[in-house]
Amino acid sequence: MRTGVDTRTGKVLTGWDHCVQSIDRCLRTRLASRVMRRHLGSLVPELQDANADPVTIFNLYRSIADALNDPDGGEPGYSLRTIELVEYGRAGRFAFLLTGIYFPRGHLGDFGIREQRDVTWGMA
Repeated sequence: MRTGVDTRTGKVLTGWDHCVQSIDRCLRTRLASRVMRRHLGSLVPELQDANADPVTIFNLYRSIADALNDPDGGEPGYSLRTIELVEYGRAGRFAFLLTGIYFPRGHLGDFGIREQRDVTWGMA
C-alpha cells in the first residue's frame, strides 16, 4: 500500500490520498527544478500568470497530461484519461476535473488492481 507524509499536516497518508498529493506535487513543481529529480514536474507553473486565452488553456491541458503520463517523472499510480475545465473566472482561479485510472500498487509496477478515480485540481 502507498504510504507517505502529508506535506501540510505531517500526518500519515495512505492509498488514494497519497496519490492525490503526488499528483498535486507533480503539477505544481516546475519542470527540472528538483536537483536530484530533474525529470519531475510540469510546465503548469510557467503558465500560471499567462493570459487566459484559448492557447494558454490548451497549453495547460497539454502540460497536465504530459506531466502525469510521463513514464519517468509522472505519477505511476494514476493513468490520466480526460481533463475538463470545471471552474474559471475573473478571480483567476482555474480548476480541472482529472478523470483516470488509479492503480493502488502502480508505484510497485503492479497494475493488476485498477479503480476509476476523479480528482479536482486547481490553481489560483
